Amino acid sequence: MKKLLIIDGPNLNLLGKRQPHIYGTDNTQTMLHTVRQAVPAEQYSIDYFQSNHEGTIIDRIHAAADDHETAGIILNAGAYTHTSLAIADAIAAIDVPVVEVHISNVHARSEQIRHTSLIAPVCRGTITGFGIDSYVLAAIALMRPEKQARR
Repeated sequence: MKKLLIIDGPNLNLLGKRQPHIYGTDNTQTMLHTVRQAVPAEQYSIDYFQSNHEGTIIDRIHAAADDHETAGIILNAGAYTHTSLAIADAIAAIDVPVVEVHISNVHARSEQIRHTSLIAPVCRGTITGFGIDSYVLAAIALMRPEKQARR
């Protein structure tokens, strides 16, 4: 069975509680349930990992590359999206496709730094602004590799 790995970065452990006017009120369990409902269980399992620490996120990306069952990574790197060349380098170093996701529309946010992603150039694609459905859309994209553009 193939795996899709969801990696959430810093502060996403507070999903549903943190700034609900920006990120909504759905928590991680709701997000995972929603993604699992959209993915054929007989073909894919969903693994989940969250960390507030850059190095452990990098370690998990590396581990996914060594796991031949991992078909793709859905990555919400949180604030590391805008600051972590190290996470971008980890993505560039692996063959597993990565889709960058964001719950809010980062391009509509008032903080200018949120408009720049250091990881986007090394990801297969970016989905932003659809709440927790951003994760579902990423899962759908990763399950259709024949439709994916190559970076």
